[in-house]
Amino acid sequence: MQSLNKTNNNFKSKIISAFLLLLASVVWGAAFVAQSVAGESVGTFSFNGIRFLIGGLCMLPLLPRKSRLSDEDSMSSENVIGATKNSGFKMGQIKGGILCGLALFFASTCQQAGIAAGASAGEAGFITAFYIILVPVLGLFLGKKCSKLVALAVAIAITGLYFLCFDSFGELVSSGIKVLSFADIMLLGCAFLFSIQILGVDHYAPKMNPVVLSCAQFFTTGIISLICGIFFELIPDPVGWFAALSSFKAWIPILYTGIFSSAVGYTLQVVGQRNLNPAVASLIMSMESVFSTIFGWLILKQMMSGRKLLGCGLVFAAILLAQFPTRSRVAAIKKNKQQK
Repeated sequence: MQSLNKTNNNFKSKIISAFLLLLASVVWGAAFVAQSVAGESVGTFSFNGIRFLIGGLCMLPLLPRKSRLSDEDSMSSENVIGATKNSGFKMGQIKGGILCGLALFFASTCQQAGIAAGASAGEAGFITAFYIILVPVLGLFLGKKCSKLVALAVAIAITGLYFLCFDSFGELVSSGIKVLSFADIMLLGCAFLFSIQILGVDHYAPKMNPVVLSCAQFFTTGIISLICGIFFELIPDPVGWFAALSSFKAWIPILYTGIFSSAVGYTLQVVGQRNLNPAVASLIMSMESVFSTIFGWLILKQMMSGRKLLGCGLVFAAILLAQFPTRSRVAAIKKNKQQK
């Protein structure tokens, strides 16, 4: 009976984690528009530096203060944010946040550079979403197995993203012909580096307080980005740099991506990945492409054709398929019922 309850609780935890990652993809989908607007005026390094530092500052009040908590209070905090009892603010664990932050720095730099270089929304969404293929492939080298059901879900999701991001096969072919353009190279690098970041979070999230991990990676990414912004954007063109950041229009996307996309979205990712296979997690997070299309329709009044609706439906179906109980889990439930 106890084993059956444990199995059911694990399944419920996975569903909750999947829902948290789905919320993160909603936030990131809306942020796609904000990043495009910011890329027209603010430099890549400056934009990322400011927004991730804002994200880190938003997380500071939520950092655990174990010296002020009894063991009972600490355990009640665990129920709220999913932290383990021994996952407080320890310098030894900051290493995980720094390593994830380095991966996030390179990934976000490549993404923003690709968008600023003029990649279309279709190209950016499709190429970036390649991490749903790279994560399970790279995970194999780390001993993380991927079920046939998840592999099928990934194939369906890629098909859905094709319908979502491209209006015709000819458009896909023409994009492939110029795949060596600077924008596409940056986005391919972004997909690979986000795969590294997802696997890094998968490794450290169960061992660390999610707020500590998020805060550490935000400050790592923000500080490195801002230093690069000073040398590559401020010093070469101080007048243009100050002019771009003095615009009210530039601060709307900066604040949105700093508070929501960074502080909220990436923290949801850290908490959500604690109970999920990284391949399944990356599949759910690819919904950001679907939500970016939906927000473009709602906010920017962009058309939602039948082809795009089909793409959205396929990606969503793939995510549902990945959540189905595997044969081993069904066998375990049946065995526990028989023992009961």
